Amino acid sequence: MRTVAILPVKSFSRAKSRLGQAFPDRPALAAAMVADVLDALFAAPSLDGVVVVTAEPVASRVAAEMGAEVVHDPAETGQSDAVLRGVDATDAERVLLVPGDCPALDPAEVEALLAHAAPVVIVPDRHGTGTNALLLSPPRVMTPAFGEGSFERHSRLAREAGIDPEVAPVRTLGLDVDTPDDLDALRRALSSFAGGAVRTRALLDEALAA
Repeated sequence: MRTVAILPVKSFSRAKSRLGQAFPDRPALAAAMVADVLDALFAAPSLDGVVVVTAEPVASRVAAEMGAEVVHDPAETGQSDAVLRGVDATDAERVLLVPGDCPALDPAEVEALLAHAAPVVIVPDRHGTGTNALLLSPPRVMTPAFGEGSFERHSRLAREAGIDPEVAPVRTLGLDVDTPDDLDALRRALSSFAGGAVRTRALLDEALAA
């Protein structure tokens, strides 16, 4: 079964506004996180490809250099619309919808997630209310609806499609970064295990040293 990861990336100038002053150079942090996520995805043997949906020139260039297919997102109307653009651009039989702000992503955990055979697999965020990833087979088995409260929404949408969704907590996919608390949680997690997130680690270390 051909499986492709779809990664929506917001323009870096608009990214991570909720961090406030917790990290002043938010565009640099967003760029580092996307590249680290791409590293992890390309290290997962069961993925047959990666599609990056973005209007950000830097992300487009980096993604293309790393071997991803780039789909332009001229409207930037949100994560759900962006991933649907990616779905339209691929002939994959299964898609993994992942965010670009989980830099600690572990390829081994991606492989474990891809071993699930259910038509809909939901990866909750660390609070249990949002959705940090969806594994869909076929790609349009349900329409994604990311955003606040999306875990319950995705569960309901799957059931409305006649599917009992599986829930698969994935430690490193739970470490997305939207708020200062999320950034602190990522720092703590990175201090507890080695490897991965090379660019993001360097930026965070540099910020602490400043």
